[in-house]
Amino acid sequence: MQTRQTTDSANSVFLLKTLPALCAAALLAACGAALLPGRVVPLPELAQQEKGAGVVLSGEASTKDVGLPVYPGSRRHKDKDDDSSGANFALWGGGSGAKLVVLKMESDDSFEKVADFYKKALAKYGRVLNCSSPAATDADSSKSDSKALTCGDDKPEKGGVLYKAGTKEKQHLAAVQPNGSGSLYQLVYLAGWSNPEKK
Repeated sequence: MQTRQTTDSANSVFLLKTLPALCAAALLAACGAALLPGRVVPLPELAQQEKGAGVVLSGEASTKDVGLPVYPGSRRHKDKDDDSSGANFALWGGGSGAKLVVLKMESDDSFEKVADFYKKALAKYGRVLNCSSPAATDADSSKSDSKALTCGDDKPEKGGVLYKAGTKEKQHLAAVQPNGSGSLYQLVYLAGWSNPEKK
C-alpha cells in the first residue's frame, strides 16, 4: 500500500513539473507554430520540410486564415449551440500538404448585398467564377492552363450563389444563401502543395 501511494505521489509531482511545458507546447501548436530546439518555426515553413509530418485541427478560423474580409455587421453563425463557427485543418508530410479553412457567418442584410460584396472581394485573387451558372469556357480554360480554376462539380445550396477565385492550388470561395430577410454565408480557403522535386 505504501509503494502505490509513493508511486502516485511521484506521478503527481512529475505531472505538476511537466504541465507548464505541455501547456506551452499546446499553446504554440494552437498558434500555428512548432517548437524545435532553440527556435519557434511557423507552420508554413515547417510544412515545406522534406522530413517530418504534421496535422493541425482547430475549431477556430479568422478572416486572415480565409483571406477575405467579413461583411460589415456580420456575426459568427452556429448551426447548434455547441457547434463551431469555423474550422481550420492542415495536413502535411514529405514536403506536400493540404489546408482547409472554413468560416461560417450570418448577416441581417439581403442575400444580394452580401453576394455582391464577396464577388468584389474575391476579385483580388483573379477572375471570379460564378459556380451558380458555370460557363462552358471554364472547361476549355482548364485544358489550356493546368493551374486555372474551374467550378468542376462545385454548386451552391439551392437558391444561393457560390463564387470562386484563385488557382487550383490556392482556392478562395464564398457561398451565400438567403436566410429569411438576411443571409448565411461561408468563406473557404483551400490549398494544396507538393514538392516539385519529388515528381
